Amino acid sequence: MTKLSEYVKTAEAARILGVSQNTLRAWAEAGKIPMRRNPANRYRLFLRRDLERFLAQVERKAKG
Repeated sequence: MTKLSEYVKTAEAARILGVSQNTLRAWAEAGKIPMRRNPANRYRLFLRRDLERFLAQVERKAKG
């Protein structure tokens, strides 16, 4: 089971990826990055490992 501490909110996830919050929201809605919703307040939540995986994919494409 995934712990809540493994998730970050939109602002922190955007900072990690180096993009704006609006860009991150658009990517999440388009299915480019997995996103969950906090059941209590419906905030977007992103798993840190999903963000790391996304960054690795981007780096591979840039090199490729």
